[in-house]
Amino acid sequence: FNFHGIISSCFEPYMAVYTELEEKSLVEQLDKLMQEEKWETEEGSQTNILSSSMQVFLVIRRSLKRCSALTKNQTLFNLFQVFQRILKAYAAKLYARLPKGGTGIVAAATGTDGQIRTSDRDEKMICYIVNTAEYCHQTSGELAENVAKIISSQFSDKVDMSDVQDEFSAVITKALMTLVHGVETKFDAEMVAMTRVPWSTLESVGDQSEYVNGISSILSSTVPALGSLLSPTYFQYFLDKLAASLGPRFYLNIYKCKHISETGAQQMLLDTQAVKTVLLDIPALGKQTTVAASYSKFVTREMSKAEALLKVILSPVDSVASTYRALLPEGTPLEFQRILELKGLKKADQQAILEDFNKHSPSIKHPTITPTAAPPVPTATASVPMAPVPLPTQAVAASPSMSTALTGALANREDVLARAAALGRGAATTGFKRFLALTEAAKDRKDGPFRKLFNA
Repeated sequence: FNFHGIISSCFEPYMAVYTELEEKSLVEQLDKLMQEEKWETEEGSQTNILSSSMQVFLVIRRSLKRCSALTKNQTLFNLFQVFQRILKAYAAKLYARLPKGGTGIVAAATGTDGQIRTSDRDEKMICYIVNTAEYCHQTSGELAENVAKIISSQFSDKVDMSDVQDEFSAVITKALMTLVHGVETKFDAEMVAMTRVPWSTLESVGDQSEYVNGISSILSSTVPALGSLLSPTYFQYFLDKLAASLGPRFYLNIYKCKHISETGAQQMLLDTQAVKTVLLDIPALGKQTTVAASYSKFVTREMSKAEALLKVILSPVDSVASTYRALLPEGTPLEFQRILELKGLKKADQQAILEDFNKHSPSIKHPTITPTAAPPVPTATASVPMAPVPLPTQAVAASPSMSTALTGALANREDVLARAAALGRGAATTGFKRFLALTEAAKDRKDGPFRKLFNA
């Protein structure tokens, strides 16, 4: 006979009071820990996690030890469910501590509704929350494994912390996105400054504009701390989301500018290259050496859209439509009309160009080659194998006139792309001559963003 647990099993139906007392004690201790939490780590700490998280699991382990000494049946499983509720409550408290966006009448009136503004201290706290949630995610899984080993076999399959781990994963995601939005908001002033540059009256191309210096300064003061606090995985996530935001935002911000002259577009091309360089240097600022190569490709791809837009603005009026279709094939008629406005064209001059553009939208179309239809294949009988039917020569080769048309269309597209590339360098324009003169003058300089651009 197996007498193990016979006496303790007699008390199982009456252990609900014990479980309630344990839960009440755990809730009180959790509240106390959150009141004492300073939301920062001790100087020199190697873990970069909040002390309350370690204390929460410490009191849970003590509770587990007390209960397992009494019973390993239903009461222990009930207590495990209490642990789940306590950990979910802790995840909710971490979530609630994250900075929130502006709300209310004042925020709506000032255009800051939903915007998240973070200080340097806020950003560090967010990193601590990310690390703490990751620690809780891992430790809660280990807790479930320990309980499953000591609990009665009839309950072991029910011991699962997946829901709790999902809660902490949600905290991590929310925290990282809050971090990205907070850094994004810091660029607001620089984006406004970009639209206020007198692009239509610039007389010459110089070093990168002041708003670019502002973007660089913000990242230089923000990224190093984040790189030192976040793990490579989460730092990579932060980088990807930041690039996915800043690249398209810079592109759309060009449309918010007023008239952009040829010299202004050349200066903005220089600024675009400088911003791309700043973004590519972020991993080095964060002292992270394991950033995926996909990040560099992503930044280059996103910023190349802004470069293409500026090349369209630089193109001559008579070829602006074809250049737009070649460099920005996914562009819309509304965006194209805005480009004409940026070039300073009057409404009357825009009309003819828009009509021509709409005729050829959405992209450059190539002649369609329709081969001569082959004769129908006779149905084969069961006793006679079907012989292959040769196709007429006309079905295989296009006619000379069709080949000429196709070659002409392809040559035309190559010509447009070649001219667009030349425009990016400012070829055959007065502005480009000034551009070259400035480049030659920059050769004697040892450093500076302008020299780096042409010596890359």
